[in-house]
Amino acid sequence: MILENDNKKSGLLFIKEKYMAKIKAAVIFGGTAREHELSLASAAEVIQNIPRDKYEVICIGITRKGRWLYFPGDVSDIADGTWDQDTDCTAAIISPDPLHRGIITIENGEATVRKVDVAIPVLMGKHGGDGTIQGLLELANIPYVGSGVLASASCMDKSHTHMVMDDYDIRTADWELITQREINHLDECCREIAAKLGFPLVVKPANSGSNVGTSFADNSEQLLSAVKIAFSNDNKVVVEKYISGRKLEAAVLGSDQPMCSPVGEITASETVYDPNNFNVSTGDDLTIPAELSPELTKKVQDTAVKAFKAIGCKGLARVDFFLTDDGELLLNKIGTMPGLRKNSVFPKLMEHMGFSHEELIDYLLEQAVENSDRTY
Repeated sequence: MILENDNKKSGLLFIKEKYMAKIKAAVIFGGTAREHELSLASAAEVIQNIPRDKYEVICIGITRKGRWLYFPGDVSDIADGTWDQDTDCTAAIISPDPLHRGIITIENGEATVRKVDVAIPVLMGKHGGDGTIQGLLELANIPYVGSGVLASASCMDKSHTHMVMDDYDIRTADWELITQREINHLDECCREIAAKLGFPLVVKPANSGSNVGTSFADNSEQLLSAVKIAFSNDNKVVVEKYISGRKLEAAVLGSDQPMCSPVGEITASETVYDPNNFNVSTGDDLTIPAELSPELTKKVQDTAVKAFKAIGCKGLARVDFFLTDDGELLLNKIGTMPGLRKNSVFPKLMEHMGFSHEELIDYLLEQAVENSDRTY
């Protein structure tokens, strides 16, 4: 207890000085997934747009082989992929011990603990957007940007996304699941799926942040081949009815009362843009707002927020839809850690809500701290 006449600092001054200290924000980037380069590009722009008057940035990179390094160098080296060649990099780990609540760097046989107040894991794909890094941060008691373990895993696993959406009456493409238990009976499985769904079909690894391993099938022979390709990338395979239609995008931001952006539309031609893959390299082919009726726009926004809540997301998500030729709205997928370059789809949609890139990153970090105790 501090008394007014005490020689120690008054409580008010103590609080003021405490909060003048910069927030230690860790940006985690790279990773072993196929989305490694996308992560680097997003992380570089995130780092550049973190307000330095408010945050002290700690950079933690993960090499393609899975080595964790503390990176003290220039952000340009992250953007061009040479960051891990910096001789000042040191081995680093996020300690699962909440007593440390930070990273441990190891140099010349000596360990140093660096406290972390909040983390933004700019990681996509396996071991990044699938709940694994989120679980580690939960153990470490470090608040982090984005959805928790269950929501991240459920959005990464397309079969789980389908199941949750089905349970909440949110329409998706008709689909079937093939598991590894059925791998010795693929001919029979494919015949049954073809009879139920018809052709054409889209075959995907259940767990993948990109379109690698995804194939189209117009007949039984192509279906069997596509399933085998998908199984080479994951131990579960999702087969979906091919959807022809417009590609719509919505960005959802927040936690308790998530808000939805204006609706955008991907306008690239199918010759350069896979209609069942939303991993666009830039937002140059995104039209905002999409040419939709007010009623349909509201339906897309309401459905995006409903899906966000249903699967348990928090912080941010990009929700992708198909609008069929006969006017049916189908959810394609939910990305819990979308690209965060200024020209990526999510930031461009947020820009139309009035968020500059710097304001968006600041908001995400603030919300991560304020909502760290949320488990949805």
